[in-house]
Amino acid sequence: MPQRPSIRQLEYAVAVAETLHFGRAARQCAVTQPALSAQIQQLEELLGVQIFERSRRRVLVTPEGARILEKAREALGTLDELLSRAHDAGEPLAGPLRMGVIPTVAPYLLPPLLPLVRKLHPALELILREEQTARLVEHLEAGRLDLVFVALPVDEADLVELPLLDEPFWFVAPQGHRLLAPKPATLPESALLGEEVLLLEDGHCLRAQALSVCQRAGARVPGRIQATSLSTLVQMVANGLGVTLLPERSLQVEVRPGQGLGAKRFRSPVPQRTLGLAWRRGAAREADFRLLGESLQRALERTPVKRPAPKR
Repeated sequence: MPQRPSIRQLEYAVAVAETLHFGRAARQCAVTQPALSAQIQQLEELLGVQIFERSRRRVLVTPEGARILEKAREALGTLDELLSRAHDAGEPLAGPLRMGVIPTVAPYLLPPLLPLVRKLHPALELILREEQTARLVEHLEAGRLDLVFVALPVDEADLVELPLLDEPFWFVAPQGHRLLAPKPATLPESALLGEEVLLLEDGHCLRAQALSVCQRAGARVPGRIQATSLSTLVQMVANGLGVTLLPERSLQVEVRPGQGLGAKRFRSPVPQRTLGLAWRRGAAREADFRLLGESLQRALERTPVKRPAPKR
């Protein structure tokens, strides 16, 4: 393998290019001018390229030297980034963090939470990937993700889980539906008996959670009608195809005035899902993940849930 230029030689060459003066470049690099000149000469001999034209009156960069210096700056920048990332690795919640998020969490919980987390950890570079739980777990186990924000527990995966939030389900139906009457103020699960409850398509963990509620209550789940997203689901309900169950924090986005929909709380014991973080057992950044969990919990406490007003 050909001999490589040293970092010092690249730094000296860039300093000369910036100052166009060997004396000023030497002072900038805190070395003597003869030492700097010798390193530049060795670099040119190593590369077989004259980088600078020298005279008593001026220093010029040669055309080929300009191309060499461009690569030298790129190499030094890459080294600086390497050092920065190594430094960040020793800091709590700094640098890139790849987090997977399920579709029934990403658009509803994250927008109000992430600005607060960013204030707490400005050096954190959170890279998000939105997919269904099974795919996220595959990416996590393959090392393509660092952790996931999903409904817990995660089946068939040897993961460390950190619960963050118990999120209630609400009953959602077209306005005028008999179960949306002002009284009683809340519904028992048994009120779903005989109702046709629309759910998300297979693969969404929310489907399995809502399906267990339907099975306990004796509700009907039409297999031929399944939605790909919560937005599609509420449109189907608004068009009179059935009723549904939605997580509480999605209501502000999905059940807005003028959509022809109404929502109602369930009576205790309230059906709900548990949301939290999960990561590979033995992960090197487990302390960071727990710190992120604490920060998300703090952010959740600062973002109160806006619930639909009860019908009078």
